Amino acid sequence: MRPVSPRRDRSQLQQIVSGVSEGIIIIDPDRTIVWANDAALAMHGVDKLADLGKNVETYRKRFRLRYRNNHPLSRGEYPIERVIAGERFDDVTVQVTRVRNQDQAWVHQIRSLVITERSGEPDCFILITRDVTEQYEAEKRFEAAFNANPAPAIICRLADLRYVKVNQGFTEMTGYPSEKIIGRSVNDIDVLADAEQRQLALERLKEGRTIPQMEAHIPLPGRAQKFVIVAGQPIEMDDENCMLFTFADIDSRKKAETALRQSEERFATSFRLAPVPAAIANLAGFKILEVNEAFRQITGYTEEEVIGRSATAIHLWADRAAQQQFEKALEETGGIRNLDLQMKAKDGTILDCLVSSEIVRINDQRCVLCVMLDITERKRSEEELIEAIETVMQDTSWLSRIIVEKLAALRQSSRASRSTADLDDLTDREREILGLICEGMTDAQISATLSLSKNTVRNHVASLYRKLGVNRRGAAIIWGRERGITRNRVVKRKRRER
Repeated sequence: MRPVSPRRDRSQLQQIVSGVSEGIIIIDPDRTIVWANDAALAMHGVDKLADLGKNVETYRKRFRLRYRNNHPLSRGEYPIERVIAGERFDDVTVQVTRVRNQDQAWVHQIRSLVITERSGEPDCFILITRDVTEQYEAEKRFEAAFNANPAPAIICRLADLRYVKVNQGFTEMTGYPSEKIIGRSVNDIDVLADAEQRQLALERLKEGRTIPQMEAHIPLPGRAQKFVIVAGQPIEMDDENCMLFTFADIDSRKKAETALRQSEERFATSFRLAPVPAAIANLAGFKILEVNEAFRQITGYTEEEVIGRSATAIHLWADRAAQQQFEKALEETGGIRNLDLQMKAKDGTILDCLVSSEIVRINDQRCVLCVMLDITERKRSEEELIEAIETVMQDTSWLSRIIVEKLAALRQSSRASRSTADLDDLTDREREILGLICEGMTDAQISATLSLSKNTVRNHVASLYRKLGVNRRGAAIIWGRERGITRNRVVKRKRRER
């Protein structure tokens, strides 16, 4: 063992370092603590040198040191022991508490310095301490906030672009466990994949500058991806320049938007290619927003002539009263099926249509989808058939009952609407006149038969038409014959009632 050298005069050294802000502790080769500046004493919560301890062993008994992970330093690991052993080290960070008062703690960042003689033998050992307690507390607060924050976040070290910290929000969002992320690089898990402004983001990452919010994909385990909004903020952590990436999970929203867009595209395609005329209008004001090709062909209008104008403005419906009833019923019920309406084409042609409409929501706007089925030719054929039947039945006196009934049945199958009137709704006189009409008599013949004026007969016939819901003599004949009406039957009924 080397003999202890006599105590040297280090007053000049002490004067040099006494005023520096860092803590300075000088230890002799014999392990005695010979001097400490005020900064070093304050960093240990003591007022005089003796409170630090006479030597290395006493210092170790009076102060408890732990690493930042709360692991205690064992014998030989204290910086004061390491420097006495001749070890040179930089930036060893430890948490320091006094054994007698552990309520107060400091965080020291320590480096060593060995002063040697010309012979190479150590003259003294110096610990240079910097108090980083406030920085450590700030980092602890950041760590707690980072881990507790439900928003996904990850920290990348700029020096090598490797991830050094990740919170639970990120692991839950991606499905990666933290041990599969820490230490991997941006190239392995690219949080800027398919970013809107990827080149700008990479340049900002390289320069350590703020990365603005932008949409991107995050690769998930396997081949899946997740839509996110990502932003980057440069920070310093453990004296290293880093980038804090934060994320907003928009995967569900983007998938919903994609599904909606695809649905709208299918709807738009079906709308355009539909073989029947169709139009879309807003519910407020019924202004036309879109029409399909079939609509343009049947009406003769171009898109420019109808888009932005209301059905009223272009006189789309022939009957204004019927249009108002249609619009009112649609607003009240939300949907109409197979309504018989007449549509007017650009050249004035009247088209009989079966109109079906439904209130739908398009781009958050309440709209009306209207589909028109042109039944003009079919209705014309039916009307011609009915007119022919009624013409034949004007004089039924020479037709057999079977033939009349067959014609009546044919008429009824051709006409959708049917009167709801009943025989009991008619007066005796109206039933009697109906019976004579069914026998083929004219108004003049009825007048003579019943000894009534022609005006009286006409009034009875008009009342009869109104109750039956018909406007032609042939229709009244069919209605009566369907119910077996003849004058003799009416007379017999009157006698029974008497």
